[in-house]
Amino acid sequence: MTAAPEVRPARGVRELGEAALRWVSAHRDGFALDEDALAEHGDVNTTWKPLGELAQVCVCVRRHTERTDPLHVLASDLLAFAWQQTGRGALFVELQRLEPFATYPLEVYAAFASAGLRHDRYENATATVARTRGWQVTEQEPNRRLSVLNSERRSGLPEHGDMGRALERTWLAGLPEPWTFELAAGYTLTHVIFHLTDWGLTPRAVPPPVADYLRHWLPPWLDTCLEDEQWDLGCELLAVASSLPGPPERALLQESWARLAVAQDDTGAVPEAGGRGSRTTAPAFLDCYHSTLMTAFAAALTLDRLRAADGQGVPG
Repeated sequence: MTAAPEVRPARGVRELGEAALRWVSAHRDGFALDEDALAEHGDVNTTWKPLGELAQVCVCVRRHTERTDPLHVLASDLLAFAWQQTGRGALFVELQRLEPFATYPLEVYAAFASAGLRHDRYENATATVARTRGWQVTEQEPNRRLSVLNSERRSGLPEHGDMGRALERTWLAGLPEPWTFELAAGYTLTHVIFHLTDWGLTPRAVPPPVADYLRHWLPPWLDTCLEDEQWDLGCELLAVASSLPGPPERALLQESWARLAVAQDDTGAVPEAGGRGSRTTAPAFLDCYHSTLMTAFAAALTLDRLRAADGQGVPG
């Protein structure tokens, strides 16, 4: 890997994670739902997707930090904001009526449900649809099938398939030639790990052959992404590195976080790609919200794994 300045991992990671989450908090209006959220031709990618990603990251940060930790407090505040945006779950009922066989409402709702924020009417309606053959035989990409299965589990619905069998059909489970890694494959493999481990909660859910494969090839892939200034995917790969069973590879984390620090601007925003020197203005919300969220997500996982490796236990 390219040489990087020596830093204390926990200190550097915490600063990056806190700055990222502060940026998210300052720009929370960008995650707010508007009239397009329930519009017939509304763009899910600019309404429900950002809100769902915000909720998921906040749930993860809360899981991996102490209640008194500023990161935990800020994530709790943002999660409450996100839940309020859904009408405390009421908008999911309307989504269910408008698109009964769409999976994205359940995938967004599952993040809230995993934090104890639930809506009985929505869950009852979804449970009815989930029992249909139409729901159970819907054709999906393998990593998306893993997402739906994990969302069912998190929402208390019977899983309509087997996670292990769904995993077998993924690119990652095939242990492909490492040189076939590229952006699309990278994002697919990160989400396979996120769904398998319930977003880093259960590293032991990664099968040993897959874990061994990733321990061997994740470092050069991460190096390639950071060298190419693919910060968004780099953050997701850092989250994967902290979602594998066993102790984290400190040297990998230390160097990678030091390199990522170059991408974060003074406001805490991290662009999806590109260097700070190539920008004359702050990146637009849609150009940096996801990578900034992923910075906070990866930071929380990294801090937790380093803490556990140091014998300080896992925070409750």
